Amino acid sequence: MNDSPTCPEESIVHYTCYRTREPLAIDGLLSEAAWHKAPKSARFVDTVTGTPGLFDTRMAALWDDQNFYVGFWIEEPFLEAHHTQRDAIIFQENDVEIFIDGGDCYYEFEINALNTIYEILFIWRDAFTPGSRFDVPEFDLKTRRVFSFGGDYDRQAATFWEGTHPRKTRWAFLDWDFPGIRSAVSLQGTLNDSSDLDKGWQVIVAFPWQGMQWLANGRSLPPQDGDTWRMFFGRFEKLVMSGLEVQPHPAWVMSPHGVYDTHQPGCFPYIHFSTQAVEDL
Repeated sequence: MNDSPTCPEESIVHYTCYRTREPLAIDGLLSEAAWHKAPKSARFVDTVTGTPGLFDTRMAALWDDQNFYVGFWIEEPFLEAHHTQRDAIIFQENDVEIFIDGGDCYYEFEINALNTIYEILFIWRDAFTPGSRFDVPEFDLKTRRVFSFGGDYDRQAATFWEGTHPRKTRWAFLDWDFPGIRSAVSLQGTLNDSSDLDKGWQVIVAFPWQGMQWLANGRSLPPQDGDTWRMFFGRFEKLVMSGLEVQPHPAWVMSPHGVYDTHQPGCFPYIHFSTQAVEDL
């Protein structure tokens, strides 16, 4: 269901995620045969206009009984990353991002070229009611580091506090960590050295299925053949031109949203899981 008025249904990307027979190395190299056979996305596009991003960005995804794997190939002529503290505001600099929609909640993951990660679990406030599945100690609003969130970059008076999404605000649990997550980065160039041109960087992230309980929304873990999830894959780029930082940072995504707001689950790509082995393609 598309609950966002900003992206027509026919514009949303569909992607088939195949199964891999062998566990994948979490090394950032993406060198296994499975990654060479996995379908790569098209070049990421501007999140508002849908025009191709200035630098090339592509993703691919695979799965096995233990994990959901995402790989990124990121063109970057000047590799740069400075944040080293977990859950620092990674999108202030160059990053790639993954969102996983869980119906009444969704998860955000960001990573930079230093393999520093930032993650948040969002729960829609209209679903956070007494007796609901979220009414558990894990999401105690009095003890967790949690804030109300209305969406990205809204500066209009009518929607300033609650955002533009029809469901309005959500609780953002900043101290929630995805159980067992692993990630790795490989660099093709020199980090934080603008005296030479770099090729880019690569990322692999492994999300254990056992950590997906809040996001499964009634679906099987691991998935069954034909199961469909909604996920976002994107990139933010810190561009400095003539000494001035471009604001807002360019956002390049797998499937455009029509607005500068990544928090639109109704615009997330459809990820269709297949039990066919990628090695047999």
